[in-house]
Amino acid sequence: MSLDSVTTSIDDAVSGFFEPVATAVADVVFYAVPLGDTELPLIVAWLVVAGLIFTTWFGLIQVRKFKLAFDTVRGKYDEEGSVGEVNHFQALTAAVSGTVGLGNIAGVAVAVSIGGPGATFWMILCGLLGMASKFVEVTLGVKYREEHEDGTVSGGPMHYLPKGLAERFGSGGAKFGKVLAVLASIMVLFFGLFGGNLLQINQSYAQVASTAGGEDGFMASSAGAILFGLVISALVGLVLLGGIRSIASVTSRLVPAMAAMYVVACLVVILGNITAVPDAFQTIINGAFEAEGVTGGVIGALIVGFQRAAFSNEAGLGSAPIAHSAVKTKHPASEGLVALLEPFIDTVVICTMTALTIIIADPASWAEAREGESIGGVTITSDAFETVLPWFPHVLTVAVLLFAFSTVLTWGYYGLKAWSYLFGKSKTSETTFKAIWSLFVIAGSLLTLDSLISLADSALFLLSVFNIIGLYLLAPVVKRELDSFLDFVRSRKTGVAVSAGPEEDGLEAAKTL
Repeated sequence: MSLDSVTTSIDDAVSGFFEPVATAVADVVFYAVPLGDTELPLIVAWLVVAGLIFTTWFGLIQVRKFKLAFDTVRGKYDEEGSVGEVNHFQALTAAVSGTVGLGNIAGVAVAVSIGGPGATFWMILCGLLGMASKFVEVTLGVKYREEHEDGTVSGGPMHYLPKGLAERFGSGGAKFGKVLAVLASIMVLFFGLFGGNLLQINQSYAQVASTAGGEDGFMASSAGAILFGLVISALVGLVLLGGIRSIASVTSRLVPAMAAMYVVACLVVILGNITAVPDAFQTIINGAFEAEGVTGGVIGALIVGFQRAAFSNEAGLGSAPIAHSAVKTKHPASEGLVALLEPFIDTVVICTMTALTIIIADPASWAEAREGESIGGVTITSDAFETVLPWFPHVLTVAVLLFAFSTVLTWGYYGLKAWSYLFGKSKTSETTFKAIWSLFVIAGSLLTLDSLISLADSALFLLSVFNIIGLYLLAPVVKRELDSFLDFVRSRKTGVAVSAGPEEDGLEAAKTL
């Protein structure tokens, strides 16, 4: 029996077993209500409304403090002796690498095919709202992080939910928070293995195989798949062994490079069709408020745009605070401000550049997809670039591979923190996780396991339900932390020293829980 037939049999057996479960859970998590001529998934509304509430609560913080966020990420307000493992820029790039992926390339193409050009407008708006949600959850992640004896730190919803709720609501809050923390860890770990690892490897391998000889090439064979899996597994394992410092060292170079490469390619297409730019923007605006030919009209375009942005930047899901919590700072809100740049980079810049490239290039495959033809998002994006750059499929392959590699690294760190919370932080425990993670990388080049990936998506978005409840309850804490950091910023400018704020008290209180 060939390896291909074995992997196919495993795929069919596992997917068939989990399909009913995955479908049932997805029906609940992504439950949609009729809205006009289309349907609105309630989980999307949950995420968008949270962004709107936090935007209002903190007075358009993503606009008012945008410059301060850039100043902070550049290290202008760094302090000696701050707890943490990485600087602001490294924490940001580590978190961005977890969100920027194939969804920015293929997912956006699907969005502008289903929702029309107008979906781009709503995607940008949702990205801007998500900046406020990201600010809140990351501030809490740093506020309630745990410092270990070896100098490493751990943070995320599994830490700020029990500690924050205990601080605000006593023993009852602590017990409720503990339950949420365990559930959060399970969901992060499950999604990490299947969505943040296996899916990324599987899709990047498929892209490499298609551009390296296609179905008849060596990479499309079982031997090629195993070779691909082994190489990526070895690289991932080496980086993971070094912890967040090693991951941040890689992503701080990789993320800016791959983002720059992709944006430059987009600009080449846009500038090559410069006369079409004004019409493209007009099409986007008209499509946002008229949306002729789109299922559900304006509401349909809005829902598709919001859904793509919410799924892309992960604002409110609770994943990014895990990476940001490793930052060196005495002021949690400083990293919260840095984190609000994440949805801006992921959605407002990279997703929007993809959409503009497709709309301006207007490839034939996009028109066919809008007519209902089943065409993959990567194909549409690749065709758009090919109108100006005939050799772009090879560049796209590199971009997909780099995006996937960085995502696997960051979700490996997220998964490790969730695993450590559930099973302890011993060397044996962490080594076991890293071995399992590396094996999943190899499996990703051989298996698809669609039903488990679908179940993982449901788990991640279910996490947002519990996470955002916690964000609402702990928002006053975030407000105090923001005021403390702004006082510190003013003191830096005037030369008058102030207290480091409630961060140190929060850490001490957290250690006693």
